Amino acid sequence: VVGAGTMGAGIAQVISYSGLPVVLRDVNQELVDKGIARIREIYDGRVKKGKMNSSDAEQKMALITGTTKLDDFKDVDIAIEAVPEKMDLKKKVFSELDQVLPQGAILSSNTSALSISELGAATKRPGRVIGLHFFFPAHVMKLIEVIPGLATEEEVITDTIAFSESLRKIPIRVAECAGFLINRLLMPYLNEAAFCLQEGAAGLREIDEAAVQFGLPMGPFTSVDNLGLDVCSDVVKVLLESYGNRMQPAAIWQKLYDKKRFGVKTGGGFYAYPGGGDDPILKQCIQEAQQVSKKKGTKFSIERIMYPMVNEAVLCLQECVAKAGDIDLGLIAGVGFPQDKG
Repeated sequence: VVGAGTMGAGIAQVISYSGLPVVLRDVNQELVDKGIARIREIYDGRVKKGKMNSSDAEQKMALITGTTKLDDFKDVDIAIEAVPEKMDLKKKVFSELDQVLPQGAILSSNTSALSISELGAATKRPGRVIGLHFFFPAHVMKLIEVIPGLATEEEVITDTIAFSESLRKIPIRVAECAGFLINRLLMPYLNEAAFCLQEGAAGLREIDEAAVQFGLPMGPFTSVDNLGLDVCSDVVKVLLESYGNRMQPAAIWQKLYDKKRFGVKTGGGFYAYPGGGDDPILKQCIQEAQQVSKKKGTKFSIERIMYPMVNEAVLCLQECVAKAGDIDLGLIAGVGFPQDKG
């Protein structure tokens, strides 16, 4: 796994938990150590909850090797790149990995929105390049999107699906398109919730509570604060470029972004952290956004934020992005959509 950040560390933990040895690499030792510490935290959490004993946890930890050297990848069967969502950076990593990996190794990317075909073109093995998109947090979320590029060989797709299943995950095959499947469905929902907040249709907690009452594991704003508004912003740019107006973000996103309110990791986003209390800066952002949009006093309903997601699902089905059953499965396992709502 290349990249020992939150996602990379989570993915490495999942692999070690399934009993496979894993090499976790980052550009300096401090980042590697942070990643290993994050994995230990996950295992410690399992031990505290009585889900495993400490000697089992130590055995799993022993399967993880931290490194700053790419040469330590010369014996791996599959490399998973989990560096920030910047195409140039990912291409550089792919090109470097291509030179050290064994000839038959699979090169995969944990990208949430970028082109797999373009990444494959940065290597001499485009047929062995594939998207392997885990969801945050990787050790909890069951879903994996498996995204073949234009040149990906069928055998690589089959092997990647089998590998995902060996990690006790639920893989779904998704055709390459901007945002793939889950982010395409999630963003219109998160965005409509932001429009509701910005227009004063309902308050922050009211919208989040309505989503939880509907059956989702958390509300849209809690989700964004945990994912990171900066990460969502990267995805929105890709979606906007490809799908135009229907992905036009609410003005409040940019207002928060400009103030570097990226969520939990920066101590404030839609809510204030730690604790998730009310953030006085949000009020100011709402007023500024209303001045831009000149729209307020609209009505809120749970349907208003759910229907854009349903509409996008129908478009994905029409465009053969995924099968109907996989779209349903993706929403249940990747977003936490309540099964009883059909």
